[in-house]
Amino acid sequence: MALKELEGKIYVSDYNESVNKSLSLPQKVRIFDTSLRDGEQLPGVTYRGEDKIEIARALDKLGVDIIEAGFPVNSEGELATAKKISSLGLKSKVCGLARAITNDIDACIQADVEIVHTFISTSDIHLKYQMNKTREQVYEEAVTAVEYSKSHGFKTLFSAMDASRTEPNYLIKVFNGAVGAGADIINVPDTVGVMHPPAMRELIKRIRNEVKVPIDVHCHNDFGLAVANSLAAVEAGADGVQVSMNGLGERAGNASLEQIVMSLHCLYGVRTGVKTERLYETSKLIERLSEVTLPPFQPIVGSTAFAHESGIHAHAVLKHASTFEPMLPELVGQKRNIVIGKDSGKASIEVALRQLGFEVGDAKLLMRIVERIKEVSLAKKRIYNEDIRAIASDVLGKGKRKALVELDEFVVTTGNKIKPSATLKIKFKGDTVESKGIGVGPVDATAKALEAAFPKRKLKLVEYNLRAITGGTDALADVEVKVEVNGKPYIGHAVDGDIVMASVNAMVRALDESLAMQSKE
Repeated sequence: MALKELEGKIYVSDYNESVNKSLSLPQKVRIFDTSLRDGEQLPGVTYRGEDKIEIARALDKLGVDIIEAGFPVNSEGELATAKKISSLGLKSKVCGLARAITNDIDACIQADVEIVHTFISTSDIHLKYQMNKTREQVYEEAVTAVEYSKSHGFKTLFSAMDASRTEPNYLIKVFNGAVGAGADIINVPDTVGVMHPPAMRELIKRIRNEVKVPIDVHCHNDFGLAVANSLAAVEAGADGVQVSMNGLGERAGNASLEQIVMSLHCLYGVRTGVKTERLYETSKLIERLSEVTLPPFQPIVGSTAFAHESGIHAHAVLKHASTFEPMLPELVGQKRNIVIGKDSGKASIEVALRQLGFEVGDAKLLMRIVERIKEVSLAKKRIYNEDIRAIASDVLGKGKRKALVELDEFVVTTGNKIKPSATLKIKFKGDTVESKGIGVGPVDATAKALEAAFPKRKLKLVEYNLRAITGGTDALADVEVKVEVNGKPYIGHAVDGDIVMASVNAMVRALDESLAMQSKE
């Protein structure tokens, strides 16, 4: 059987294991995170200073080795933020980017970073059309920049920008010049993502043979090969990989931190310092602050990465996770999700019914419920718990569950000169609970008011999705929310002509669902 269980959590192929034995793999790979620099260079992404500090703290908790705090020479604000991150006392080393220019390196020095990352273009196409310089001039500037950084006592990482399109003999000459000047690490960027894995493997192998300091690799994703090229580089002797959370970066992005780390851990048996159980929460932080929504099928951290709808898959996974999951979702901070839809089978629907309090012992009745759910799923894309409950109640002759929480009264105030606030009156167990909340917008204020109404339940809005059903300003708003109550996720759904009203109803329904489920536990 081509299957091996590692640590009770990871299921890999024996083929990987046998091939890995023929590779000269390092025991550990250095993770250099550039979310705050290259990640922010994705068009449309801008982080405030406080955002960068929050991200830096999260990356430190995640366990990355190096955090590239930014490009300090860019602005006074960028320098001040890098300096603040440097002062946080993080375990991760803090790095600043600098062109091979004295002023840039001075800005890194002023920011008190631990590592200066200086770079210069080396490809002929960059020399001709970007730099208007000769190879010899670039060589001298690279050496001078490294010498300057080292003379001020800084650990120095040198990058040859567009290395993958640089003539190899000249590239190695520049790298060795930088090493001779004191560079501690050299970096090989595939700046426009034009390498394929065999080519990357050969390039790194040659550099490894001729340059005697640790090697980083920095791959872009223009052809979707950033992760594959980075892993090929590790196979060939690279010691470190430069990555960004969620793969954000210039144009099509960078090598994804989460994909690199989990591939190294699971497929190659190579360790990093990353605490993998924090990957999902860190990904969600980047998603929120960057305002770049991930596709649901994003590997490792996407909302459907551990979701199963197919009856064959769900039935097998419920018996043993290894059947259709290469790792347990908890390993990356995720949770398994059995999704009910047109492809769902009897086993997964039976589990969903049981979670909703329905024990269906009669096989014929169960199949009738399954058939009805499949019919409904053809008419609507999403099946919610309320749909399953209504169908089951109808088939089994039970009445619809009375809501435990009901919205009695709701007032929201917002404007350009006031902070959005919400006042709620909620009926719960015969009593009326009144609460208030202030947020960055009316929906956030409502979420805060709900949290205040049920303080012991640790309610948190973690996902919010809005869809206009019809066109025009009078469009119906279809809102779906995911709310965590005491750490467990619940879905709420509502449709209304008023976006805020739909949002409030969706959150109240998610809260009601949590109370109903927890009353059964």
